[in-house]
Amino acid sequence: MARPAMDLGTGGKIFFSTTTKGVRARCFYRDHDGVRREVERSGTSKAAAEVALRRALRDRVRVAIGDGDITGDTAVKVLGEAWFVAVSKRDLSPNTISAYRGTLDRHVYPALGEVKVRQLTVGLVDRFLAAVTDKSGPGTAKMARAALSGMCAMATRVDALDRNLVRDAGPIARSTPKPAPRSLSLAQLRQLRALLTYDERARRRDIPDLVDALMATGARIGEICGLVWGAVDLNAGTIEIRSTVVRVPGQGLINKPRPKSKAGHRLLLLPGWAVAMLRARQTGQAPSDVVFPAPKGSLRDPSNTQADIRDAVTGAGFPGLTSHLFGRKSVATLLDEDGHSPRQIADVLGHQNPSLTLSTYLGRKVSNPGAAETLSVLAF
Repeated sequence: MARPAMDLGTGGKIFFSTTTKGVRARCFYRDHDGVRREVERSGTSKAAAEVALRRALRDRVRVAIGDGDITGDTAVKVLGEAWFVAVSKRDLSPNTISAYRGTLDRHVYPALGEVKVRQLTVGLVDRFLAAVTDKSGPGTAKMARAALSGMCAMATRVDALDRNLVRDAGPIARSTPKPAPRSLSLAQLRQLRALLTYDERARRRDIPDLVDALMATGARIGEICGLVWGAVDLNAGTIEIRSTVVRVPGQGLINKPRPKSKAGHRLLLLPGWAVAMLRARQTGQAPSDVVFPAPKGSLRDPSNTQADIRDAVTGAGFPGLTSHLFGRKSVATLLDEDGHSPRQIADVLGHQNPSLTLSTYLGRKVSNPGAAETLSVLAF
């Protein structure tokens, strides 16, 4: 009986042979034109040669695949690479694209990579998402769901699937109840600002001014790290949030010329004390220079800056406090208490939808204080 042909975009058994420089790994691979070709790679050991070969096969899939090659018999990993190529061409942030890449390689492919598209079922998708939730948490499972949904949508468009199966899968369970938003009081915010000015180590790291900028704007830490002098108008007392610092694999830190979302591009009017702080910092810098550089003048890493801030606020007697809490969430709560509408607060924070501002950023208040007065009629 004849051996069945390999699926498009798949390799066969790996063979190893010893060479004068190490080990050679080779296998036959069925390219997307249907031709069976031998692919080989070498390494200093059997394991190294195998890793090099598998990477070569993976990259071969990425280059060769296109929408027209997808059928019901296509392997999920081949569909995934086609979808990833399409996603990479969209106007998405480098961090989002990197997150999708990691989700495919670490979760989708190990569990479903060799499954044929036509073999996908709602039950299989459900079990996969449940396993990811148990192992890595609901956040990772939601990212895996988004990737798999995009893949199935692509397969549906080329008639490899009748419908997007992921849409029929059950919801991803939250591991713990979502906590109510927390924020610092006005007195606590003032106390924190004052205490940081007495911390010599915090001053050397430029933490007091960074914290002031976060409290004065409610901006994200990456947006403050990416603020350039060309976006600051001290005469008008405004700053323009138009970029954010992100780390891109293979490139390092970049000042991405676009905030997190379209609503994130905004012009903010500063309180007088923040204008004074920026005026004191301005010493003839170029418009392209960042306002809050790293000690050597380069871009600040938001993650490292967050760690420095955490260290400083812990020393000030606020352990566990993050820039998100004393910055964005506390700013939102102060504005809310002063009578600003959810839409106005969302505009300051750079939210497109005020419902996110309400559910995630505003501290819990007494629900409907007038209800107690109304219900007082029940007294006897």
